[in-house]
Amino acid sequence: MDKDFALLHEHAVTLAKQKRTLNEYSKIATTGCALLTEQGSIYTGISISIVCSIGFCAEHSAMAEMLKNNETRIMKLVSVAAGKGIRSPCGRCREFMRLINMDNFTTLIMLSEDRIVKLSDLLPDPFFKYM
Repeated sequence: MDKDFALLHEHAVTLAKQKRTLNEYSKIATTGCALLTEQGSIYTGISISIVCSIGFCAEHSAMAEMLKNNETRIMKLVSVAAGKGIRSPCGRCREFMRLINMDNFTTLIMLSEDRIVKLSDLLPDPFFKYM
């Protein structure tokens, strides 16, 4: 694991350790995410899980922080689920990542400590036929 991914992983694990229940209907930080931008900034986010499915993913939370700071290009990303380890971003997060900056097609995503793939490897082929 390179030093960037090690640092991102550390941030994501720290966030996922903050998992807590707000009430009987909602939990936060069941997943933590950290991403590294082209400008060298690190942005983090936590998931919000609501029983009626109106919460959002840690990746979306981190990307929102990045967008607030006028950045769109993600170089590397790691997500960690509380007590479960490294996780792949869901399809919605993958598509969002790609659509906020078409160069994010080459974003490196950690799937395990010894497996890193490009975002393009996680998106279905038909997606690109219409771009």
